[in-house]
Amino acid sequence: MTYILGIETSCDETAASIVKDGTEIISNVVASQIESHKRFGGVVPEVASRHHVEQITLVIEEALERAGLTPKELDAVAVTEGPGLVGALLIGIQAAKAFAFAHQLPLVGVHHIAGHIYANALENPMQFPLLALVISGGHTELIVMQQDGHFEKIGETRDDAAGEAYDKVARVLSLPYPGGPHIDRLASESDGAVQFPRVWLEEGSYDFSFSGLKSAVINYQHNLKQKGEEINPAHVAAGFQQSVVEVVVEKTRRAAAQYNVRQVIAAGGVAANRGLRAALEQTFTEQGTPFYVPSLPLCTDNAAMIAAAGYSKYLAGERSDYAMNGRPGMPLTSWTNQLEQK
Repeated sequence: MTYILGIETSCDETAASIVKDGTEIISNVVASQIESHKRFGGVVPEVASRHHVEQITLVIEEALERAGLTPKELDAVAVTEGPGLVGALLIGIQAAKAFAFAHQLPLVGVHHIAGHIYANALENPMQFPLLALVISGGHTELIVMQQDGHFEKIGETRDDAAGEAYDKVARVLSLPYPGGPHIDRLASESDGAVQFPRVWLEEGSYDFSFSGLKSAVINYQHNLKQKGEEINPAHVAAGFQQSVVEVVVEKTRRAAAQYNVRQVIAAGGVAANRGLRAALEQTFTEQGTPFYVPSLPLCTDNAAMIAAAGYSKYLAGERSDYAMNGRPGMPLTSWTNQLEQK
């Protein structure tokens, strides 16, 4: 049995978790800061860092207590190294270094997106080759994994990420932060939808672009105001969501067919969107390709996903040293030692 302590502080969630053998969650503690950032309409980095300082020791202690384990029973400490807010990352990294040093445990730095992908391993076995749709507030990417620890990015957003576009459109509609869940709810309840453009980019491209769609929503609102007409938020939300979902699902479907994958998985905060989940499930059921998406608590930032990815790196012999620093622009790279062993 291998127990990994995971620590996640890349943005506005202070989280610690203990995962057994990379698949079984023993404890998973998350201290959310959403209420603190709501009044600003988004995450304020300095506020986020201060909250992490206040909460990090408490969540680690609670994770151990809930698991009924002592530090001596752990095998390694995994922590988000990047990407993320540099001040927030540093809190988690310094806590992980101190904990690992004090208890003489190996230290494993984890890429945040790798963590989101490996959240799927906590509920369903990952079968390779697979296609991962990573869709969140900061990322919209299609990643092919030919084997464990190998990442090939075949498509990414060229401007706004999907979650970022959701939040910006929510502000246009005067909806609270975070805007994604509110747009999803309005869209599901709407009896109509405004027709917005679908951005496909070049033929055969797996890249995404949501900035133009966001601008189309803003222009639609301005045009109605100039005419003295009232905007119907539900119709706008439904039209916006339909545009996002159609493009994301179709590009994911084409990529899965081209790369002949055995499995398609979704990951990231926007993977919690009910409209997107339903469309993906229907598409891949019809196509006959197994599709999995984590339960809602594992879509948003948490430390169990970091521990799951850290477990795979730990088995591959990957280790970090005490020179590890926060890397806001950290690239998603394959795990070298693991590939050399294959």
